Amino acid sequence: MRKVFTLISIVCTTLIIFIARRSKDMPQWSKKDERKYEHIKKSSKKRGASTKRAKEIAARTVNKGRRKEGRTPNKTTQGTGNPSKGLESRSKNELYNQAKKLNIEGRSKMSKSDLIKAIRKKQ
Repeated sequence: MRKVFTLISIVCTTLIIFIARRSKDMPQWSKKDERKYEHIKKSSKKRGASTKRAKEIAARTVNKGRRKEGRTPNKTTQGTGNPSKGLESRSKNELYNQAKKLNIEGRSKMSKSDLIKAIRKKQ
């Protein structure tokens, strides 16, 4: 009886994962992405990671590659903006990153205009 429940559990979990990956909300992975995911998951489990952690590592790695190739948009910017343009034309995230680079204290509570003032003062 336990084997039946285990088998049903595995089938249900696999089906849920399959449906979630194919839904419109989830990014569409290519066959190569799927193979890469399975390979990384298997390798992570071999090195001693839990199943949940191995899946997370694999998914993050595949999505990182997709972002680098431009198949998935970046949610936030990592940079400090175009230095040839004024501070006003940069996003708040870019200004925050610049403030972080300049070690400006209290930057997380600052508005965009406060960040611009603090950056100008520090430079």
